[in-house]
Amino acid sequence: MSPPMLLVHGGAGGIGDARVPGKVQGMKLALKAGLPLLMPAMECGGHKGGSALDAVEAAVRAMEEDENFNAGYGACLNSDGNVEVEASIMEGSQLRAGCVTLLQDIKYPITVARHVMERTNHTFLGGVSAQKFALENGAVQLPQGSLVTQSARDALAQFKKQQAEGKDTTYATTELDTAVKERPGEPGTVGAVAIDAKGNIAVATSTGGITGKVPGRIGDTPLLGCGTYADNKWGGVSTTGHGETIMRFNLAQKILANIRYENMSAQAATEVACKEMTERLGGTGGAITIGPQGDIGVAWTSRRMAWAYVRDNEFIYGIDQGKVLSEPFE
Repeated sequence: MSPPMLLVHGGAGGIGDARVPGKVQGMKLALKAGLPLLMPAMECGGHKGGSALDAVEAAVRAMEEDENFNAGYGACLNSDGNVEVEASIMEGSQLRAGCVTLLQDIKYPITVARHVMERTNHTFLGGVSAQKFALENGAVQLPQGSLVTQSARDALAQFKKQQAEGKDTTYATTELDTAVKERPGEPGTVGAVAIDAKGNIAVATSTGGITGKVPGRIGDTPLLGCGTYADNKWGGVSTTGHGETIMRFNLAQKILANIRYENMSAQAATEVACKEMTERLGGTGGAITIGPQGDIGVAWTSRRMAWAYVRDNEFIYGIDQGKVLSEPFE
């Protein structure tokens, strides 16, 4: 059995240089939140295994608090200027999952998704019912507009200006090459994939969607097989990018199908699926993957994607294609 692993992403797309330090620091904090819950700990003279499910929830909660990401605080605004968040979480031993969408002014949507999985007989709740369920199960109702940042307001203003000028605002994130369109400055969906000492795999993904979306729009993040999937037999995937493209391509399941049917490594499976998606459909995105033996995959067709993990007390991360960076994990 391979050692436990926690892999996170902070979104794919047109990540501006000014956002890079905040994303790197945010991912480090996410790993600091999740890793203690993943690693086995000594208890009563024996080993108590950590939990992949606890780890991915904690990592995503940390990023939901951080305005450098598009989840929770700092999330993108819809065309009415409001935040509508969505999230999903899944564990790979019994294929249990919880998904939520169209939550407003709720802290930690990923925890609401976990409560759907663990406290109901359902898998997916949305809108008014999801809001009611969240509050009945301990979610914090924030004052209206508390999740809105000035950066998100500026992005919406830019989006509306581009619309008024007749520019194409179809794609949220993009580009395999210069012919593919990209909207700059999106803060980015967040996700985490983990495998624990028992071989259990869990995945969590959370987002505010895309700037200027129609109120009520639902993206790929809360959809199993698109934004999130976990199966101990084949692996776990969290995706990010242009939601409509990812939904049409079923990206998370395509990656796991490559592992299952094509006998690919997690890295090859992720690369091949992301590239095929963009070549066929035009929109771009990326994904992080952990295979059933603990090997990892990180790939994207957008200009940039933020990703990170820790190995041997080294913080290993990247933003740009072909560049892997590392520093002591402190």
